[in-house]
Amino acid sequence: MRIRSVLAILLVWTLSSSISSFCSDLALVHGKIYPSPTEPPIEDGAILVHAGRILAVGPTATIKIPRHAIVIDCNGLVVTAGFWNSHVHILTPGLLHAEKLSSEQITLQLQEMLTRWGFTTVFDIASVLENTTLIRRRIENGEVRGPRILTVGEPFWGKGGTPIYVKGFLEANHIIIPDVESTSQATERVRQQVRDGADGIKLYVASGGRNGASMSESLIQSVVKEAHGRGKPVFVHPTTTEGLMASVRAGVDVLAHTTPQSGPWSASVVAAMSQARVALIPTLSFWRYQMRHDRISAADAVEESAVGQLRSWVAAGGTVLYGTDLGWVTIYDPTVEYVLLAKAMTFPQIR
Repeated sequence: MRIRSVLAILLVWTLSSSISSFCSDLALVHGKIYPSPTEPPIEDGAILVHAGRILAVGPTATIKIPRHAIVIDCNGLVVTAGFWNSHVHILTPGLLHAEKLSSEQITLQLQEMLTRWGFTTVFDIASVLENTTLIRRRIENGEVRGPRILTVGEPFWGKGGTPIYVKGFLEANHIIIPDVESTSQATERVRQQVRDGADGIKLYVASGGRNGASMSESLIQSVVKEAHGRGKPVFVHPTTTEGLMASVRAGVDVLAHTTPQSGPWSASVVAAMSQARVALIPTLSFWRYQMRHDRISAADAVEESAVGQLRSWVAAGGTVLYGTDLGWVTIYDPTVEYVLLAKAMTFPQIR
């Protein structure tokens, strides 16, 4: 019911954003407001918006509402601060080749995928950097309506390390992402991507599959050192426990997934992660999506393994970032992710 309430108010907020473009003042009153994840809710709160910008947030009784404002009664509903999604991909057909797309086309795709669900800031952690930065510029100059976008651009993988499930997509969309074969090549590419506007770096340390290639630990370390030297975080798709541990030893900042097919995380693995102070993006609904063509029992097992790994990490006090792999995952409704997170976390932890 909480989830339904939140989604309901997000739809109200989308409507109110449209209304606010036609009037100077808008007031949302008598709602339960979560100003931030670290603050207690305002039980009977109000938000005053003027010309599309929030002027005031507080108890309804303390907010002076202009006489000509449009007022929306939010009694029984929940209003939250804008959400972050720390794992998306600006790679859908509706966003690729942005130079050929109208502003309306891009806006509608971003709305369907992100803003209608309350995501006001996203971290794109694998895409075509030139295309993503073009979309970002069009949002920043007001041509396109969309969230604030941070991006890593093209991901890094070692020789022969293109993920097996990505090859077909890259070929179909005429996208070329070269292998990284040496530390000198890796460090120069980090420098170039940062110069071109990347806000972070993404590594695939193991490509998956029985004969999948793995990135050497020295290569991981060289990328991390160069990225950190330029003030940029490093995300990693670990794939296996071995890839996870190599990444943790190298000093990566964010694990983009759990590793459910490797089985439960041991106490030593969780301790190493905790000592390194990495953050984890669980992407629990991703595993069901990725295995949608497999046996239901197999998908259930992987999903439960991912939930168990998250449960171990939360019990150790680890940092969790919300992310759903949108852009690769084409089911945009975040409800399933919240439901799965609730198997390992409490409501206050999720918010």
